[in-house]
Formats: sequence, structure tokens, C-alpha cells
Amino acid sequence: MALTAGHIVSIVATLAVIMTLGVLSGRKVKNAADFNTGGKSAGAVLVAATITGTMIGGSSTIGTAEGAFSHGFSAWWFTLGSALGCLLLAWIYAKPVRQSDCMTIQEIISAEYGRTAGLVTSVLTGIGIVLNIVAQILAANALLGSMFGFSPLTCSLVSVVIMVCYGLFGGIKGSGLLGMVKLTLLYLTAIVCGVLALMMQGGFGGFWRALPAEQYFNLLSRGVGTDLGMCFNVALGIISTQTYVQAVMIGKSNRAAVRGCLLAAALALPVGFFSVLVGLYMRANFPAMAAAGAFPDFILQYLPAPLAGVALATLLITVAGTGSGMALGFGTIISSDIYREFIDPKADGKKLLAVSRGIILASLIISAAFTLGNAGSAILGWGSMSMGLRAVVLLAPMTTALFWPGRIRPGAAVSSSCLGVAVMLCGNLLSLPFDTLFIGLLAAILVLIIDFCRR
Repeated sequence: MALTAGHIVSIVATLAVIMTLGVLSGRKVKNAADFNTGGKSAGAVLVAATITGTMIGGSSTIGTAEGAFSHGFSAWWFTLGSALGCLLLAWIYAKPVRQSDCMTIQEIISAEYGRTAGLVTSVLTGIGIVLNIVAQILAANALLGSMFGFSPLTCSLVSVVIMVCYGLFGGIKGSGLLGMVKLTLLYLTAIVCGVLALMMQGGFGGFWRALPAEQYFNLLSRGVGTDLGMCFNVALGIISTQTYVQAVMIGKSNRAAVRGCLLAAALALPVGFFSVLVGLYMRANFPAMAAAGAFPDFILQYLPAPLAGVALATLLITVAGTGSGMALGFGTIISSDIYREFIDPKADGKKLLAVSRGIILASLIISAAFTLGNAGSAILGWGSMSMGLRAVVLLAPMTTALFWPGRIRPGAAVSSSCLGVAVMLCGNLLSLPFDTLFIGLLAAILVLIIDFCRR
């Protein structure tokens, strides 16, 4: 369906409000500390909003509807994994991470295993973060294509502009404030669309009669290894992602940080569930359509123009929030762990702020360029692969640094990350019946166990 004047007015108004808030939030940012940790003054709600502002993005909404259109309820594993990751972050990692008083995961690793370990993990993690930014721009391109019929190049340019306004100015605290607004709008969008899809299909019975139950109502329809692999990919990726660790850091206390993580876990589940319902409805009624357009096309076809405009703008901001959040974490890693450590150790807060913003902008542009040759790729596949790569690189050495300091030699920590990535990438060349995260992470852990036993 073509956009009407009502659609366009509400889309532009919603985007203008969100982007203006993003720019204005940068007025209080004076240095890198304000940008990266927000002065460590956030309560539980702001911590949760910061996490969900990045975590609930294109993969959790447009990508989940796309996955449900193709595979059914197994697409819900992405948001189930997100919730599990938040629970693990709250129960196991939040307090030790805060007690380390480090700004990045790589700083935690560097403090225990030396500068080389920090550099290697920074580079390898950066690749994983860029892959997730690619997933968000692909989601944004699918949305903008459904809305305006733009070319992939135009879609990518518009996506980058919105992501820049969302996260480049206000930093981590600005992302949290915008996350509150975005989450409210997103919940209304997901609930309205999911409930409407359920009602129009005649309840779950209508879905059951219209679609093959063995495929579309089976949480493990793609295989235990594949579907649980996606869940653990995402869960362990949450723990190993700079953006979420940064969100824990901004909490004004350990209690606020932990409660924020628990709240984020609870908030993740409904969005994925309602997105699945939208995907199922579009599969049952429009089986020949492009899967990636399931959510935006549903909105265009079934919501009144003003509400549809707000919903479409909300989805676009949702994607932008995750993309800019990933870029923010990437900028913090490169500016703190590479630029300040190896290039300009005397850089002050203002200079680091400028460097971080420059890196954020560059990462968005590079990711957008990469999407131009991958326009038909599955969004959830990119998001899951990104999470798994970060987990293989960081989880094992970060865990030993936090909980068993002095037990592992620096060379083993570096070897753990490198071997884990190598095994994971080699596994992707084979047709394995499970996610290659498992063998990559197992290889990384075995290196550390062997070194521990030799000491």
C-alpha cells in the first residue's frame, strides 16, 4: 500500500521528536566520561531502558516477524535468548563488572592479561559489533523499502542519518533516555499489531488450521542444535557485548544495575511474542510476499494512517536505537582500548569524546556500505552470528579475569580468543546440525582449562 498524507505526517512528526531529543541530550555531554558512563547516576529504569534501547531492535521485531513468516515460533528464540542473557548478566556478572571499575570488557581483560590481550580482543570484537550493525541496517532497509520504495543505497543513507542523530550526540545516557520513549511506543505497536493479527485470524485456532503445526508451532522446528544455538548465541552475546556492560556501569548502585537487568529481561519477551504473531498472520494470508516485509506491510495494510505512521516510525527508531547502541559500544572500545592505550595515552576527555564520535560515524558508514551487497540476507542470521562471535572472543577470558584472577597466563587468554574464533569460522564451512558457537566456545574454554592444569 502507498503512503498517504496521514502516514507521512505522523512518520515525520515522530521521527522529528525522537531525533531532536537525541541531539538535545548531547548538550550535557562535555567529555568521554559523560558520553560513555553518564556519570554513573542512573536508576534501575534508566539502566533497563539503556539495555532494551539497544537489545530490542530490528532483529527482535522485523527480524523475528521475518523468521516467524519462514519458520514459525522458533523465531522467538532470539528474544528468549535476550531475556536469558539479561538474567545471567544480573545474577552473575553485574556486580563483579562494576567492582572492576573498568569502562570496557577489554579493559577488564587487559588489566588481568596485558595490553596484547586487550588489543586482540578489541579487534576481534569490533568485527562482531559491525556484523550486528549490518543486521540493523538490513532491517531498516526492509522497513524503508516497504514504506517509500527507496533503493538500497538511499535506504542505507537514511538509516545512517537516523542512527547518527539517535546515538552520536547523547552517548550512553542519551540512548537510555531515548530508550524509554522508544520502548513505550514499541510496546504499543507490538501489542496492537499482535492482538489485531490474533483477532483477525480467529485466535490461535485460526493459525493452527491455516499453517502446518509441525513447522509453525514447534519451537525447535529447525532442529534442537540450530534453535537452542540461536538462544545461547544471543544470551552469551548479551554478556559479552560492550553496550550492555556499559549500561550496567551507568547504574548508581549495584542494586540499581541488577534490577535494571532483570527489568530488561522481563520487557524483552512480549515484543518477540507479538512479532511472531504478526509474522504468522502474514504467512497464513500472504504466503508469496517477501518475508522481511511482514511487519511493516502488516502495519501499512491494517492500521489507520496516523497510527500506522507512528508505528512505522517507532520500528525505524527501534532499529536505529540498536544500530547506534552497537556503534556506541564500538566507539568506546576503539577510543579507550586502542586509541588511548596505543596511539595517544595523554588524550584528555574532550579529545577522546571527539575520537569516539568519529569512530561511531565511521562504523555506521562502513556497515551501511556492506549491506549493499547483502540486501537479501536474513536479519536474524546476522544478529545471531554477531552475538556468537563476541561470546567466543570475550566470554571465557572475561570470566576468568573476573572470578579467577592470577590463574591463567596472558598467552593462554590470547590463544583462547583466537582459537575460539578460528574453530567457529571453520565450523561455518561445514553443514553441522548445531550452531558453531558451541564448538568455538568449547575450544576457547579448553585452552584456558589446559593452561590452568599446567600451572
